[in-house]
Amino acid sequence: MKYLYLLCVLALFSSCKESEKEKIARLVEEWEGKEIFFPSRSVFTIQGKDTVSFSLSDADYKVVTYIDSVGCTSCKLQLPRWKQFMQEVDSTLNRPVSFAFYFHPKDMKELRYITRRDAFTYPVCFDEKDDFNRLNHFPDEMTFQTFLLDKDNRVMAIGNPVHNPKVKELYLNVLTGSEAVKAETPMTKVIQDVESVDFGSFPQSEKQERKFTLTNTGQRMLVIYDVITSCGCTKVNYSKEGIRPGEKAELTVIYEAEKAEYFSKTVTIYCNADNSPLRLKVTGNAE
Repeated sequence: MKYLYLLCVLALFSSCKESEKEKIARLVEEWEGKEIFFPSRSVFTIQGKDTVSFSLSDADYKVVTYIDSVGCTSCKLQLPRWKQFMQEVDSTLNRPVSFAFYFHPKDMKELRYITRRDAFTYPVCFDEKDDFNRLNHFPDEMTFQTFLLDKDNRVMAIGNPVHNPKVKELYLNVLTGSEAVKAETPMTKVIQDVESVDFGSFPQSEKQERKFTLTNTGQRMLVIYDVITSCGCTKVNYSKEGIRPGEKAELTVIYEAEKAEYFSKTVTIYCNADNSPLRLKVTGNAE
């Protein structure tokens, strides 16, 4: 089982340099089977307002994520995607799975606003003193600050399922008891027509849209598994149908500014191309 999960995780980063693969293998080896410790007193609230009783002790499995105070909080949280994943887990399994969210905020007011904006009503711990991280010394990379734990709080899988569809698949395989590695979709080749989109300056109230294309230059059908944006203000519309060899897929990136500011966001496209994931940089200045 351990060997299987190691292979799965390495496969998620097949496009990485060898040194990155070695780093991933080391982290998986270090954390696989390790016990995660929880603070003796963790206060969970709904949207930072109402304190609630929350316990992990009765769950057969636990998904635990830690979000630190570095960088864009909204980009890291991806709360709408967490809601989707939790609903999928709940509808797929007939066993209890608990989700524990520990947020170490740099701005408590902002964090409360984000949970309300995204209508996130699941209990979260606003860990102002960073006690959870101090107990466990999590890796610095956000990718490796989310864990699937067993009943004894030992790590069964590592990685963030809302930021990477392959990690999501790995978690679901573990939770459903599936040990077989699914056959991979045959790989193809893709050309992305642009690597960045600059909306320039525009009034904050105006929604911005721009199209870009992917051309399937390989011999197999192109399948887009998922498109993940670095924040909720950026969305991408695209067809879920496969793209035949020689044909193009047109995607529309949409930006709706929440406030007046210069922004730089990232769109990540996961597909069965040999250079996946593809990335698009989105910039502009909302005035």
